[in-house]
Amino acid sequence: MAVLLHRLGHSAYRHRKLVLGIWLFVLAALITCVGVFGGKLDDRFSVPGTESQRALDSLSKTLPEASGASAQIVFTAPEGHRITEAPYTATITRTVAEAERAPQVSEVVDPRSAGAVSADRTTAIVQVHYRVQTAEVRTSSVDALQDAARAAEQDGLRTAVGGSVFNSKGVHIGPSEIIGVAVALLVLVVTFGSLLAAGMALLPALIGVAAGLAGLLALAPAISISSTAVTLALMLGLAVGIDYVLFILSRHRQQLARGTDPKESVALAVGTAGSAVVFAGATVIIALAALSVIGIPFLTTMGLGAAGAVLIAVLAAITLVPAIAGFAGARLAPKPGSRAARRAADAEGTTGRTTLGTRWTKWVIAKPLLTVLAVVGILVTLMLPAADLRLALPDNGSAPHASTQRTAYDTISRTFGPGFNGPLLVLAETNDRTAAASSQAGAQVAEKLRTLKDVKAVLPPQPTSDPTQSVITVLPNSGPDSVRTDRLVRDIRAVAPELRDTTGASIAVTGTTAVNIDVSNRLSDSLLPFVAIVVGLSLLLLMMVFRSLVIPVKAAVGFLLSVGASLGLVVAVFQWGWLADVLGVPHSGPVVSFLPIILIGVLFGLAMDYEVFLVSGMREEWAHTGQARRSVVDGARHSVRVVTAAALIMFTVFAGFFPLDDSLIKPIAFALAVGVAIDAFAVRMTLVPAVLALAGRGAWWLPAWLDRILPDLDVEGSSLQKAEPTESREAEPAGASGARGNSGK
Repeated sequence: MAVLLHRLGHSAYRHRKLVLGIWLFVLAALITCVGVFGGKLDDRFSVPGTESQRALDSLSKTLPEASGASAQIVFTAPEGHRITEAPYTATITRTVAEAERAPQVSEVVDPRSAGAVSADRTTAIVQVHYRVQTAEVRTSSVDALQDAARAAEQDGLRTAVGGSVFNSKGVHIGPSEIIGVAVALLVLVVTFGSLLAAGMALLPALIGVAAGLAGLLALAPAISISSTAVTLALMLGLAVGIDYVLFILSRHRQQLARGTDPKESVALAVGTAGSAVVFAGATVIIALAALSVIGIPFLTTMGLGAAGAVLIAVLAAITLVPAIAGFAGARLAPKPGSRAARRAADAEGTTGRTTLGTRWTKWVIAKPLLTVLAVVGILVTLMLPAADLRLALPDNGSAPHASTQRTAYDTISRTFGPGFNGPLLVLAETNDRTAAASSQAGAQVAEKLRTLKDVKAVLPPQPTSDPTQSVITVLPNSGPDSVRTDRLVRDIRAVAPELRDTTGASIAVTGTTAVNIDVSNRLSDSLLPFVAIVVGLSLLLLMMVFRSLVIPVKAAVGFLLSVGASLGLVVAVFQWGWLADVLGVPHSGPVVSFLPIILIGVLFGLAMDYEVFLVSGMREEWAHTGQARRSVVDGARHSVRVVTAAALIMFTVFAGFFPLDDSLIKPIAFALAVGVAIDAFAVRMTLVPAVLALAGRGAWWLPAWLDRILPDLDVEGSSLQKAEPTESREAEPAGASGARGNSGK
């Protein structure tokens, strides 16, 4: 692989105008496709094959208003008044008429006919149903409802509009993300000591991100893509794109500082650091693509979309970087005597000065057992809250406090009960095609459901266009994300055989709440097998890279500690509410159901990324000196600074998405940001050197029979010594080839 990438670097450098032109042409073509075709994003959560989804699909044909988008206009009377007073009922009637004229609305239900007036007569709810799904509801339609609600406020009523129409529908790009990129640029400037180098590091990453996003959005007319999938692709593409370019460009500048010819230097950088980039990117892509085996369409799209963004980031790093470096030529070389030149010399160990990374590594391995115990103890402590992890999909109860949908949600929960925000639909079907038989069976089913625990109310059966069907609305005592509501769904399904025997009706629990519960349960059941796949993959890949048993096991354990500590912090903040006010978390409750799997997939690739860049230098020193402890210290000198910069960039990019008022993205951004920080600084830069120092020579041992059967990935680029042209060696100053060793470090 290293030889192939070395040739690719040479070719991209020589044909830099063509390479850059191809990228810009593809980017322009994709943006044009998005502008011309412009498909809408789809934020529906579905689980094909489940009871709830089958029933919902059936209702979409026989009772569309039960499966389409919905909204609620919540009216609250002034203090000391009742909503049933004549002036207020007239206002509500007028508002209902105005809501019926809103675009795409199929039905508006008056609160008096639906019984949606609170017991204390202070609050009433107008139910609005749409003939289309949430993703297809136009902004103008929601605006019309809000205008009608605001008009009612002129008569003294307080109003709020909520419902599924307020689900996330787009990609959020704001000041916080721009600040994240600006901080990343600052880190690049400090790392390289050059505005030119920093700008060149950012340009390929931004082109890659733009191409990845445009490509994903261009597919929206053909496949279902959620706004969360697009935002995740943006987040990952930006973070890994900058990091991958940083790794290659920093290697290129180190070699330029040694006097290597720019053309050969960039080819060597792509062959060595680029090999590690391809390996790290491949691990992220595999882990994200593995989300498709879970069998949930929106998660499959999310995983494949993010994997595509990472793939494009890798391609940009190994093709655009050498092409753009070709335009800069020798100007990228640190100026003699500059701070950047001194850093490059320090990394080579030719100045005699001790770098910060070397000092840190020496301090860490001075008492390695104590370091291991301290780090593991801290991370295990952070993991403890994860034992209480509960998963669910967010609703309007997770929206910002000041939003109209959150006001509506809280008002309904307070005056009608939390279950009113998450009703369950029970579809009853009989074999008798007469409406009378279906109605009688539905009434019997409703009577039985009223006897179940945690049921607040059961509404009368509602017929559909199919005479064999009736729909019964069950209002739980608990909210949509409550464990008690989950248990109620299980209880209803448990009495299904009994109801079939006594009433002749088959029942299925559905509705948004039941579908979300099924999604969360499917994800919970998939979590441990997914972890096993990822950990097994990491063991195999690292064994092939480092020809060692200790390093893969240590890396897998460290990865699990990072994931566990990150989930523990997520539970403490988002589920328990610790520091929620300080961090601007609007609601404490169950964790977003797909967060753990996304965190595992992404953090796995990043952990392997940092592992390769740190440990490959140590392995190179071990191969040269055969001194275990010294190889840990000298090897860290090569890469600690670059990995630190990469981790800081990754952290700031992820943290830049945290301020978003999006109940799906906010916890994911938090988890990825703290996960990167923990894995890079606590595990890779602290735990890894300590474990290698403890293991000594045993860290690099691999049974001979296993060494023979494992393929050699050559991530370090050792084969380049043989493939490197003689003339390029002669162009280098004496000692440069030896300094490069097995990996060019």
